[in-house]
Amino acid sequence: MKTISPQVAGLAACCFILLSFSLFAAEWPDRSRLPIPLSPFKGKIGENYKVSEMDWQEPVAAPEGAPNVVVIMLDDVGFGQTSTFGGQIPTPALDQLAAEGLKYTRFHTTAICGPTRAALLTGRNHHVAGNGYLMEWATGFPSYSTLIQKQTATIGRVLKGNGYTTWWYGKNHNTPDWETTVAGPFDRWPTGLGFDYFYGFNAGETDQYYPVLFENTTPVEPDKTPEEGYHLLTDMADRAISRMKFSESVAPEKPFFMYFAPGAMHAPHQAPAKWREPFKGAFDEGWDVYREAIFQHQLESGLLPKGTKLTPRPDWIRPWDTLNDTEKKVYAVLMENYAAYMAFTDHEVGRLLDAIKELPDADNTMVIYIVGDNGASSEGGPNGTFNEIAALNGVQTPLEDLIPLLDTVGQPGSEPHYPMGWAWAGNAPFQWVKQIASHLGGTRNPMVVSWPAKIKHDDKPREAFLHVIDVFPTVLEAASLPMPKSVDGVEQKPLEGASFLASFTDPSFEGRKSQYFEILSNRSFYEDGWKANAQHTLPWRQDLAPGNWDKDQWELYYLPDDFSEAMNLADKNPDKLEELKAKFALAMEEFNVLPLDDRGAARLAVPKPGVPGADPAGKVFTYYEGATRIPESAAPSMKNQSWTLTAKVKAEGDKTNGVVLGYGGLAAGLSLYLEKGVPVFVYNYFGDDTKLKGSAPIDGKATLVVDFAYDGGDKPGAGGVVTFSQDGKLLAQESLKSTVPGRFGIDTFGVGEDTGQPVTRDYQAPNKFTGEIEQVTVEMK
Repeated sequence: MKTISPQVAGLAACCFILLSFSLFAAEWPDRSRLPIPLSPFKGKIGENYKVSEMDWQEPVAAPEGAPNVVVIMLDDVGFGQTSTFGGQIPTPALDQLAAEGLKYTRFHTTAICGPTRAALLTGRNHHVAGNGYLMEWATGFPSYSTLIQKQTATIGRVLKGNGYTTWWYGKNHNTPDWETTVAGPFDRWPTGLGFDYFYGFNAGETDQYYPVLFENTTPVEPDKTPEEGYHLLTDMADRAISRMKFSESVAPEKPFFMYFAPGAMHAPHQAPAKWREPFKGAFDEGWDVYREAIFQHQLESGLLPKGTKLTPRPDWIRPWDTLNDTEKKVYAVLMENYAAYMAFTDHEVGRLLDAIKELPDADNTMVIYIVGDNGASSEGGPNGTFNEIAALNGVQTPLEDLIPLLDTVGQPGSEPHYPMGWAWAGNAPFQWVKQIASHLGGTRNPMVVSWPAKIKHDDKPREAFLHVIDVFPTVLEAASLPMPKSVDGVEQKPLEGASFLASFTDPSFEGRKSQYFEILSNRSFYEDGWKANAQHTLPWRQDLAPGNWDKDQWELYYLPDDFSEAMNLADKNPDKLEELKAKFALAMEEFNVLPLDDRGAARLAVPKPGVPGADPAGKVFTYYEGATRIPESAAPSMKNQSWTLTAKVKAEGDKTNGVVLGYGGLAAGLSLYLEKGVPVFVYNYFGDDTKLKGSAPIDGKATLVVDFAYDGGDKPGAGGVVTFSQDGKLLAQESLKSTVPGRFGIDTFGVGEDTGQPVTRDYQAPNKFTGEIEQVTVEMK
């Protein structure tokens, strides 16, 4: 048997390595599969370093000339609310961007926030991305679980894998809230979905003064209080500008992708008090006059085709001239506050846009500004509210009681939402509002695109029929990138969106030929200008689940002749209507829309997977100090049933202060805390506090027990008796006439401090406990 010398073997191995690198080099970078390995080694490897040549392998870079991309998405904005698109709320920053780029007037969303964002991020329809509705309403069906799967990789992951740096600021309504605890999993957090950095909140909304904030996956607190001038919008803009400039300083050749998603204009509508001043009295004439003024401005400015009709006021909106003086006063102030929030939002986004213009590669920065993730929101109901959480729980405050509070609207501690009449007006010229995916008032949002290097301004709006799923492929084409067939070893579902890059230079670009829409069984199908609609639910009535889908009245519109869906052609074209209904049925199968589900509040009560902290029977939850920022769906459901809260603590008399357990915020919630050593329990029923208090400071170890005996049976929101004791001795006992039936709101559950909003105004958040907490147990009865 022949033997080979080590020298010959080494030479053969080197030749093989060089041949392999040569073949690899011919293919690199292969962008069809992510991740892309380092560049091939082009040096030489010998027996030792003296006869070898180094060559640094490099990570993949974005294609030459790939632009920076900034996607801005506002929340709950009607088609006609900004001055840029005919509204009477000045938005000079958006106006300026539109004056430099292009306006789009036939862009569409899904009609509600989480699904729209899932479609934006994945480039697939929202049901295919597992987000048929909102995460709080998730059910155990694949299209409604809100679990974004790995076979629908996000735009962040694809761009990151191709040499971009990726950032996400603001709202994240695409991580199931039961996965947003310290236990994770984190693969559906922004940092697990392909973003290098995240700074924002994991929910549909947050308080702008007391946000429930995360940096990447770590909970963080604002660096100052509302009294010191804190507002989340300013914080977000500051951080986005700072990171963008830093990145351009250290890696100017590396393009970035920024997803900037303010909580605005979703409730609570909150802005610094000075921003309300310009709008005092601006809406006293009411929503009928306001809507007509928007429409006329839209026509005069060329935003609407000639012949467009203003759809009439529906019977679910009261005529302004039939309202009494109290109603007019309260409703006008709530709209003034909304306008203040919009103007303030434009200002803060404007600071970001100004910073972009200062970049060395500003001309090669594409800004896609989507003005709302759905139409204007009617979720404030007929009267609006100063406490949005109370309204969502079906609790309305008499308007007379709100008059003394008018100056506090939009300020810390208030959670306002305007009446649905203003939402309807703000969606001019269309019918319906947010949630109603059947009609354009729910799904048509304006968009502005700017890219100085490639886009020449055109005063005439682009009229291509587009959908939010089209953004992802447009960005890929702009960057000269393919959609990979495989990402992280998972074969990808194809993108369902189509690029509209051609519209940047071609005004006649028509966009999509067809598209389906469905939210809460409000459904529609569009094809070649024809659109069939079936409205099903009422957005301000979460308690309704109509069923009887076969009884829905379908409507038919021809959009090339009827921009606003004002002329129902169903009776004149029954065959076309039946054709589109049949195609919608096929789309339901193709895009995993089934099963239709029109339940609102009932879906909130559907048990979510694996609530952390419970014993196997799901009745006993045990927590230790530092267990904070637990979302409501992953915490004990201390509503509509009896429960016992037991806390074992150690205190040093009147030196000890702070929260033992905090659950909820100023809108509603409960808190157990020590005030100069004295134990206190408070139950906040939508701003009405019931307080039970001990008589002496705790000195040493103590066991505090709060027992609640619910007396409502199966009836939600009933009262009960609260008994507060220390080491087996009664401290206090009170009866609650009513309790919170649904959710405490947008804040969280925590032990050892009260993060975000405080539950009560008697202390400032986070009011961290200064003693020791052995454990806290909640037992559901």
